[in-house]
Amino acid sequence: MPCFAILAFFGLCSPEPAPAAGPAGTVAVIDGDTLDVGGARVRLHGVDAPETAQSCGTGSGAQWACGNWVTQEASLRFAGRIAACETVDIDRYERIVARCAVGGADIGETLVSEGLAFAYVEYSKDYLPQEAAARDAGRGIWRGEVEAPWDWRRARRAGNAQPEPERTGAGGCAIKGNVSGGGRIYHMPGDPYYGRTKIDTASGERWFCNEAEARRAGWRHAGS
Repeated sequence: MPCFAILAFFGLCSPEPAPAAGPAGTVAVIDGDTLDVGGARVRLHGVDAPETAQSCGTGSGAQWACGNWVTQEASLRFAGRIAACETVDIDRYERIVARCAVGGADIGETLVSEGLAFAYVEYSKDYLPQEAAARDAGRGIWRGEVEAPWDWRRARRAGNAQPEPERTGAGGCAIKGNVSGGGRIYHMPGDPYYGRTKIDTASGERWFCNEAEARRAGWRHAGS
């Protein structure tokens, strides 16, 4: 008799528990990481997509509505299809947290691989290789500057979306002249990335008192 059968006979071993069953049915896309599956609200496990209201930067310093774009792309891929989910947890919003698949393909893995979402490493490192590959290839949100959704949410909660009262010098000049991969870019108070842009004068960054001064010095506006 095989060893496993002998142990099972004496009650010394037991089969591994089966994964928790989860929702199944037609998919409706709520946003980049939240679905309705067969009428049940599901938060995808291990991924975090840009929020619908979130903007990202292009390589040239302009802004684009990456959050809306991610939702649209997820809808094109999954809306109306049949998904089967495996429940992992219930979150604080009473949503089912689950891994879901369509046609045998893991939805979370697809989103991260195609540059539509981050690997949500606070909860799972399963999709880190896919994120690294998408980032290296410049796919989707990785085509330019993108803020991690969890940082974006934290900044919103802290009110960091409002212009911060940061000033330098006796004149109180408030325009931030930043140097980045997109070149010399200045940020005005009220611009999307103003509050999170820090100026390091030692690396050639500087403050300006007006836009004309910034343009004369060779900087361009973040939205241009």
